[in-house]
Amino acid sequence: MEYPNRKIWVVQCLLLFSTACFISQLHASDDVIFYESFDEDFEGRWIASENPDYTGVWKHVKSEGHDDHGLLVGEKARKHAIVKPLDEPVILKDNTVVLQFEVRLQNGLECGGAYIKYLRPQDAGFVPKRFDNESPYTIMFGPDRCGATNKVHFILKHKNPKSGNFVEHHLKFPPSVPSDKLTHVYTAILTPDNEVRILVDGEEKKKGNFLSGDDFDPPLIPSKTIPDPDDKKPEDWDERAKIPDPEATKPDDWDEDAPLEIEDEEAEKPEGWLDDEPEEVDDPEAAKPEDWDDEEDGEWEAPKVDNPKCAEAPGCGEWKRPMKRNPAYKGKWHAPLIDNPNYKGIWKPQEIDNPEYFELKKPNFEPIAAIGIEIWTMQDGILFDNILISSSEKEAETYRETTWKPKFTVEKENQKEEESTDSDGLKGFQKVVFEYLYKIADLPFLGEHKIKVLDFLEKAEKQANLTIGILASIVVVILSILLKLIFGGKKPANVVAETKKTEVAESSDDQGSSEAKDEKNDDAAAPRRRAQRRDD
Repeated sequence: MEYPNRKIWVVQCLLLFSTACFISQLHASDDVIFYESFDEDFEGRWIASENPDYTGVWKHVKSEGHDDHGLLVGEKARKHAIVKPLDEPVILKDNTVVLQFEVRLQNGLECGGAYIKYLRPQDAGFVPKRFDNESPYTIMFGPDRCGATNKVHFILKHKNPKSGNFVEHHLKFPPSVPSDKLTHVYTAILTPDNEVRILVDGEEKKKGNFLSGDDFDPPLIPSKTIPDPDDKKPEDWDERAKIPDPEATKPDDWDEDAPLEIEDEEAEKPEGWLDDEPEEVDDPEAAKPEDWDDEEDGEWEAPKVDNPKCAEAPGCGEWKRPMKRNPAYKGKWHAPLIDNPNYKGIWKPQEIDNPEYFELKKPNFEPIAAIGIEIWTMQDGILFDNILISSSEKEAETYRETTWKPKFTVEKENQKEEESTDSDGLKGFQKVVFEYLYKIADLPFLGEHKIKVLDFLEKAEKQANLTIGILASIVVVILSILLKLIFGGKKPANVVAETKKTEVAESSDDQGSSEAKDEKNDDAAAPRRRAQRRDD
């Protein structure tokens, strides 16, 4: 009879365990105030703004590489707005509240927002279809990036009980936005002890206290005193700590007109200086091209080269004395500075009691009546998913583990595979570099070096492990050619002719028709083409 008793005992244990699990799930569900998985189409539950400024289209699509659906920003360079009114307002006072959602920037985020606005109760007569950037919110939370801005915003709009005005309070030094294209989960935890904690992918990145002036800008609690706006600086108030000495006079020998540099009278012309030799001479090896037309191309002149006689002498041409610093130079005279006997310090208005000052033990949070996404972005492909409001940190963690982490793990593995595939060939940045290098290789100034550069590039593409060394060699070759052209190359034979031809073409262009201008421009380019053929 022991066997049946044991069987009954096992069944009872299973029933107790099942009941415990059911109760646990029931209790956990009570912690979830709002949850949106976007497993079903959002139409009829979320309301897209019909404000004419918001023309961006929202789409219900699958995340790339997943069967999980989300809410997609469908168009780039557009304003998007959509809102979900809650059945009941969420009370933020005296309780832990967790705000959490996932965002995947499938096309990156160069300039735009991917944040959520938690709207406070709207004025009477508010219509969700008119939702826009003026709709008042309690908290704005989420990624934002553009230019120097790169942060996960947390902004609280808090009502000043003295003035009745709502003031934006920004969390100082918020975390930055992850730069990849993976799904990330953003969590803001508001606790009864006035703390806010910001988590990215479950890792705490920032913690602040709502009542601390060091954590929010401006502080929730205003300063007790403020500068008196009606206080004015007296006309005789002297803020100059130093003044020119009124009794100082310019010395008689002070010459303000003396130049900074003068010729070195002691310098002598070096022996062997060739006064009558020019620094450059016509290239004796140059010959007038057979296809050169004096009427069309202008008078041909041989290109210039360095005068070989100058290389063997100290110098050529007219000799001039070098300049040296003028010992008599003193510049503009200024009276020396002395302590100002009338100095009263930097003037500041007197402090008065701040009429908007108030004491605060806990933030006076406004309820959350709706969830809105109102953004402007230059990118599409922003996918929102698994928006959660909960009263339990543990519940939010459970959602991260079950909804976000599996997706993130798959995406991370796919990213590793792509990087591994790329490592067998060329990575993205290398491709861009090679594209530019191939364009440079087509430039005319490389001449006979072009084949050598192309050969280097082909080797670099085939041997990724040697890419850096080969690219360095190519850069050296190009720089050497440039330096040779700048400092030691021949001057083009047609410079004078081009100048003359350009001047004639420009003066004719002022009077001719557009067709005539095109013909003259072609004529002006002819010397360049012939010179190019000659160089080739």
